[in-house]
Amino acid sequence: MDKNATEEDIKKAYRKLALQYHPDRNPGNKEAEEKFKEATEAYEVLKDPDKKSKYDQFGHVGVGAGAGEGFQGFDFGTFDLGDALRTFMRDFGGGGFEDFDIFGERRATRARRGPSKGEDLQIKLRLSLEEIATGVEKTIKLKRQVRCSACEGTGAERGTSKRTCPTCHGTGEVRKVSRSFFGQSIIVTTCNLCGGSGEVIEKACPVCGGEGRVRGESTINVKVPAGVNTGNYIPLRGAGNYGKRGGPAGDVLVFIEEEEHPYFIRHEDDLIYELAVSFPQVALGTEVEVPTLEGKVNLKIPAGTQSGKLFRLRGKGIPHLHSYGKGDQIVRVLVWIPSSLSSEEKRLLKELAEKSGIKPPKGDKDFFERQRNTLGF
Repeated sequence: MDKNATEEDIKKAYRKLALQYHPDRNPGNKEAEEKFKEATEAYEVLKDPDKKSKYDQFGHVGVGAGAGEGFQGFDFGTFDLGDALRTFMRDFGGGGFEDFDIFGERRATRARRGPSKGEDLQIKLRLSLEEIATGVEKTIKLKRQVRCSACEGTGAERGTSKRTCPTCHGTGEVRKVSRSFFGQSIIVTTCNLCGGSGEVIEKACPVCGGEGRVRGESTINVKVPAGVNTGNYIPLRGAGNYGKRGGPAGDVLVFIEEEEHPYFIRHEDDLIYELAVSFPQVALGTEVEVPTLEGKVNLKIPAGTQSGKLFRLRGKGIPHLHSYGKGDQIVRVLVWIPSSLSSEEKRLLKELAEKSGIKPPKGDKDFFERQRNTLGF
């Protein structure tokens, strides 16, 4: 693999090989088993920047047994099929194999046991361009499932106890043996009766009805970094719905929505501002005040500036998200034409229009080329 391969490239390449040589797809094939182990061994090295660096320098010996500190005792000499399967299922959830037992025997991963996690919640957070430019912290009230105080989240009425689930016998899961093209397999699912906890309650809490949670409201703080955009989201771990019968809480995903600004148009991290000026101003040249997110600045308009001319204010745009620097502010000059004139103004304009220097050029290719470029033709 290319030394400049990204983490995503490494992950995709490994998944492709792992699915090709997975034991479930190659039952009894020792050669495929060895290739599966080799691919996983390489993946464990290449996905870790420190190990990858040493491997690029010293080869296999740089990351094998005795290679020094920093590898958490990872000895490729003892890397067996079980280790390979655990790695594959850890990073890819089994890739379609997570519910099956290898060779119809004990699963390579431990069963998921315990109360199930609460649901994730999604909320939208509308922000002004000024808030996005500086970053902001918001306090939000959120309706969610919270722990039942009457039963302390257990779902059982006070004074009663729990007993082992008669369906799964305390394992929290139900297994079903079946045969497929790949051989005998075991499908493992969460027990419907106990919800994966392995226990059932004798008498349900009268407040929460045995769920261990009730409807409530929480206040959460959201720190929004500068430079976010519509569609970005911020995960708040454990701020979602409380899990049933003591299960861990889900997460909250805060999706950003940018409010439309009255006069700035955002293009990535640049801002576009359209500046209306009069014909005398662009003809004679002038200096005008231009608003930015940081306050007003002076902009010099040279004499003879054409309508559509762009001026760039460096560093007056939006900060780059999780990086240094800012975008720019682009000022586009537009010549303003009055919709009504007084009789005196009309007389003066007619007199001025007769002057040769005021009339547009005839056949000036350079002039019209500039206009086409300005309009994007």
